[in-house]
Amino acid sequence: MKASAFSYTRASSVDDALEILALHGDQAKVLSGGQSLMPALNLRLSAPALLVDIGAIAELRGISVSDGVLRIGALTRHVDTLKSSDIAKHAPLLTEAIAHVAHPAIRNKGTIGGSLAHADPASELPACSIALGATIVVRGKGNVRRIPATDFFTGIYETLLSPEELLVAVEVPVAKPNSVHFFREYARRKGDYAIVGLAASGVLERDVFTDLKLGFFAVGDKPLLAHASQRLMGKSMTASMLADAQAALDDELDPQEDQEASASMRRYLARQLMEQCVVTLLGRPDLETRKLA
Repeated sequence: MKASAFSYTRASSVDDALEILALHGDQAKVLSGGQSLMPALNLRLSAPALLVDIGAIAELRGISVSDGVLRIGALTRHVDTLKSSDIAKHAPLLTEAIAHVAHPAIRNKGTIGGSLAHADPASELPACSIALGATIVVRGKGNVRRIPATDFFTGIYETLLSPEELLVAVEVPVAKPNSVHFFREYARRKGDYAIVGLAASGVLERDVFTDLKLGFFAVGDKPLLAHASQRLMGKSMTASMLADAQAALDDELDPQEDQEASASMRRYLARQLMEQCVVTLLGRPDLETRKLA
């Protein structure tokens, strides 16, 4: 199958892109890296009248650190993010997670802004953004919005981004002293869509979590920032605390059932990932219950 007919234009600047989007509204679709959009076009899951190519807009690329904030331009490629020393230092969770995004050919073209705007609930980067307390920077004609990542994702392939707006950057607070992170996903094969995954970021004082954010993905229609993490903070970990947190997590989950896994399997894997995260970050193998084969 091939894409239905569409027109094409290449924006020369952010302002130019916003003018075009304001004129065409939801009949237009933004093209950045194209690694998610092009397959959708070919399968006719998306059929815009106009493609707006923003790939030549240099101001949307790059990584910088200022005043305690790591800023990543929307057109920064996955491979550039993976190789960045600033990201490795200030947001190492992203470095680890991006190594799991698809395959090298995809990472060489795909962009961080494209991944966030696409909002695939099985994608690694939306979950990382909520675990890191990131802010999504969005521009429209004459205005800029800074949207907490926890609010940005609203459903399967749905966000608060309007058809007349452009995602221009993501801002991440730099890692605090004693910061820790954890990333793991289950997939049929490396590079496949995740069956269940967890991106976690926290602060550890001796053997106590003073902060812990658990961003689950592929467990619902959008990434989930688990409130159950609150049960894991503030005092020395016990097996009972972990079990209570796993039970609370189960109440928050609403996993889908598909050809990859049943809903019950996804619930089980999510609980296992919570346990692995706690055991790994605390170095407490005594908290393990049973391991997956």
